[in-house]
Amino acid sequence: MRQALIIAKNALGRTSPNPLVGAVIVRNGEVVGTGWHQRAGMPHAEINALKQAGDLAKDATIYVTLEPCCYHGRTGPCTEALIKAGIRRAVVAMTDPNPEVAGCGIASLRRAGIEVIEGVLCTEAAKLNETFIKWISTKMPFGVLKTAMTIDGKIATHTGHSRWITGNQARLMVHQLRNRYDSILVGIGTILADNPELTTRLPYGGKNPVRIIVDTMARIPLSSKIVTDGLARTIIAVAPDAPQDRINALKEKGVEVYCIPRSENGLDLRELFKVLGSQNMTSVLIEGGASINASALQAHLVDKVEWFIAPKIVGGTCAPGPVGGSGIADLNNANLLEDINTNIMGEDILITAYLRNREGRDVYRTCGRIR
Repeated sequence: MRQALIIAKNALGRTSPNPLVGAVIVRNGEVVGTGWHQRAGMPHAEINALKQAGDLAKDATIYVTLEPCCYHGRTGPCTEALIKAGIRRAVVAMTDPNPEVAGCGIASLRRAGIEVIEGVLCTEAAKLNETFIKWISTKMPFGVLKTAMTIDGKIATHTGHSRWITGNQARLMVHQLRNRYDSILVGIGTILADNPELTTRLPYGGKNPVRIIVDTMARIPLSSKIVTDGLARTIIAVAPDAPQDRINALKEKGVEVYCIPRSENGLDLRELFKVLGSQNMTSVLIEGGASINASALQAHLVDKVEWFIAPKIVGGTCAPGPVGGSGIADLNNANLLEDINTNIMGEDILITAYLRNREGRDVYRTCGRIR
């Protein structure tokens, strides 16, 4: 099962809105077939493993990180293929939270006389597919807040200078995150200050995320890189009262413009996430400034944080921190983190953690076992 989990990661960032799945077929103590789901619409992991195993799949055991599907979609049911191949036993890490499967795949295998063992490394399997679990269960994207600050909690100096807070290894990790998630979200302030590309730049290439800019009044310059470079799909989220001439000019440049209702803190980010979820966008990497970060936290859109800390001291009462807004008045109402991991990234520290009150939390903790 550990091998199946490892090979599933070969398709990180490539299978959305489908989950990451790996499969390993073992006969008489030897691996005779492996496979992973490579992209939505392509054969599932079990099919690829069966193809490699051939006739050796008969009376073998398959280890698969997610319950085999039992319905006709863009591909046929994996359960039928496993039964036809003569698989004797299936070891399944976790039940599929997709309501179209949700236990029926396992039931189909058992009705065919195949022994099924559930729950092997289910926690690891659920974490592997945390974005899929959140989206399929709530139809909302999995929100990841990434920020970088100095050890005294500053994301820029009092003059606004912010390049670079972290070192090369941390910045490389950020590009790996962009390669993994469906989309990246920033506010107009980031565009006006830095004119970024918001693309993935890795030594081996990588996938560019969909670029989403929260720009209430459509102020983004038409000469901005994300408007002119054509490197990735770009969405500008504006308010209903944004100037129509600005919206038309952006559309003429090939940019998508979404009209999102206002909230008391600007655009209603929750409504924006609902729209993105309805378009099969399973994850959003939030790389905004203090204002966007605060709004996302307040709207309970953040499931996970990737928090970089640089060993630098900036100081300054007016130097901004990573989360703006009015903040909380009572420490008892603070956002709490759990499942905390700390890693050294070159000269910097990376804290990865989950929001304790995140949506779908019970689903994660039960490893997707929805009946």
